[in-house]
Amino acid sequence: MTTRRSFIKQSSLFSVAAFADPSFLLKSKAKIGLQLYTLRNEMAKDPKTVLKQVAALGYKEVESFGYNAGKYFGMTPSEFASVLKGYGLAHPSGHYMLTALSGDWNKAIEDAVTAGQQYMVLAYLIDEERKNIDDYKKIAVQMNAAGEACKKAGIQFAYHNHNFEFADMNGQHGYDIFLRETDHDLVKFELDLYWISFAGKDPVEMFKQHPGRFPLWHVKDMDNTSRKFFTEVGNGVIDFKSIFAASKTAGMKHFFVEQDTCPGPPMVSIEKSIRYLEKNIVK
Repeated sequence: MTTRRSFIKQSSLFSVAAFADPSFLLKSKAKIGLQLYTLRNEMAKDPKTVLKQVAALGYKEVESFGYNAGKYFGMTPSEFASVLKGYGLAHPSGHYMLTALSGDWNKAIEDAVTAGQQYMVLAYLIDEERKNIDDYKKIAVQMNAAGEACKKAGIQFAYHNHNFEFADMNGQHGYDIFLRETDHDLVKFELDLYWISFAGKDPVEMFKQHPGRFPLWHVKDMDNTSRKFFTEVGNGVIDFKSIFAASKTAGMKHFFVEQDTCPGPPMVSIEKSIRYLEKNIVK
């Protein structure tokens, strides 16, 4: 899974547009979520203990990854749902790879429903899956089909970006293809605030151009160095207050803290992130 987190270095920083609904900061009762990929090594060893620790820090929702052979972290969907409920955690969203869409997708949907999910998210495209614009167009067709199947089960399909979707391909971008060639209702987007910023794009402008298509966010920060590396939320250069103020335009329903790489123990990093969010974003 670590290869899906590698990224292309480039120099652009983003600037947040002056488009905001400041009332969000006062009225928000959003539940802070965590993408469990941040704790992938810990989850592989003792998932139940890790989930208990996540809940103790104040997280209310989790986004899963690594669904495999009908199980979440070695647990059946019903067992996983029961463990989460016991710790007061909701499981609104889960990540999947492209191969899942062409596999037993209906079984994956059935398990997602059992596990309590409302969203199924295509997490990443490996290099071989996105060589050119035609590949993106073919994947858009697959996403529409996956979204149609999800809709029948009462689940929303979505796509999670990195920065490669914004690379120039003869004057076109893969992300534009996805936005244009997927059905507005069948396919939504989970915007990764770090990766879109790393690509030199403005998330608030994206919300304005495509209102309502971004019900899910990944909240991670970018450090103030030439490397522009991952850091805890509030410890970097991304202006989360301005971005969250545009949440209504985005159509945001859930957001998840994620840190692809942590400088020390990941549990320490996710605690720093949630404390910033509690103090500055979620009132």
